[in-house]
Amino acid sequence: MTAGGDAWVLGVDSGGSGVRFALGRAEAGAPAEVLASDEPVRTGPAGIDAGHLLGQLVPAALELLVRTGADRVAAVAVGAAGMASLGDDLRAKLPAALAGAFGVRRLALAADAVTAYAGALGQRPGAVVAAGTGMIALGTDLTRWRRADGWGHLLGDCGGGAWIGRAGLEAAMRAHDGRRGGSAALRERAEALFGPAPELPGLLYPRTDRPAVLASFAPEVARCAASDAVAASILREAARNIADSAAAVCPDGSAGRGGGHTALGLFDPDGANKTVGERVSESVSECEVALTGGLFHLGDPLLVPVREELAALLPSARTVPAAGDPLAGALLIASALAREELRLPHHPRMLWVTTEQDT
Repeated sequence: MTAGGDAWVLGVDSGGSGVRFALGRAEAGAPAEVLASDEPVRTGPAGIDAGHLLGQLVPAALELLVRTGADRVAAVAVGAAGMASLGDDLRAKLPAALAGAFGVRRLALAADAVTAYAGALGQRPGAVVAAGTGMIALGTDLTRWRRADGWGHLLGDCGGGAWIGRAGLEAAMRAHDGRRGGSAALRERAEALFGPAPELPGLLYPRTDRPAVLASFAPEVARCAASDAVAASILREAARNIADSAAAVCPDGSAGRGGGHTALGLFDPDGANKTVGERVSESVSECEVALTGGLFHLGDPLLVPVREELAALLPSARTVPAAGDPLAGALLIASALAREELRLPHHPRMLWVTTEQDT
């Protein structure tokens, strides 16, 4: 049975800095009541801790129901960092728990990249680059998902905040040593923030939040870029990486090609040896690309080279502003699920959906 636009839906955005909850009507563009917690959901041996999430979600939902006067929740969408690889406990426990607490029979569990996509582009085909401390690109033609990067600060996240910050601190250490490629400006900023350069490894390496610490230096790289060639070259290389990932996931109209990206659906080995440029040349339609996430708040020092690199690598791309953030994306997915109008591709780890027809 389809829920109309007067139904109430709950969106949840769980990330490294806490959890946000939004309750609103299922109709498009309806305002929502929002609550936030600065306590991140724990991750344990079973992955994302379903009990810890529910311990925050249930009280928050009850408070939002009181605030809005809503009598029930027709659908819930939860977007969470790590859902793709660490979401088994949520998939096992949330459906029964939410059905028992609120009578919810329509539930979507999504990777945070999927809710970022939905917030930025809605249910249109295209590509979204979500960049903060890390960086991931996600694209869809509405039949499958395509992913590039998002592999963490040791193996990837190329062009993200931690990547930029690490490159900037490396340039600072090169300047301290007197090696080529160093930047006196970045050394000065690093020592102002962290203390004497020789002490930086001892301060950085033991930190469990090392990616965030690295990313905290990215704004300093951006501030130096106008007058420092090394800082400008770091942002240019970050832009190339971001453009590479966007090009890898843009829908190209060629059904079944996998290429060098992770195609979360069909995969054609005939495309495995194609370069990004070769796949781009096969593009048959314009691709909308949205940039979302805190990294792009660095402004023109990063955005200008990103747009230039996108124009050079992906002439068919049209950069568009992100319509909303991941919480807006979670709310959009819940609303579409309530109305039986969810067109984004289902996937067992990227966008897992259960409905009353499944129970």
